[in-house]
Amino acid sequence: MAKRFGVSEESIKALLEGLKNPQIFSERELVALEFAETMSENRKMTDELWSKLKEHFDDGEVIEIACVVGVFNYFNRFNNVLDVDITK
Repeated sequence: MAKRFGVSEESIKALLEGLKNPQIFSERELVALEFAETMSENRKMTDELWSKLKEHFDDGEVIEIACVVGVFNYFNRFNNVLDVDITK
């Protein structure tokens, strides 16, 4: 699905490898990914992460990122618990 939205093969590979090759992402993208990971792992927001978010995003953008991550986490949990097959 990511490819349909213009995400490069290189970016997908970097995400799957756990961001071991972060130079392909901008600092702004890395902060958003760290925020998404924090939400997805149900960890507490740190002051350090909040400061980095505020350097790159305004309040509305932070809320938008949180909403998108929350919705996708919901879909993933819903599909996992009901053992829904992955579609392509």
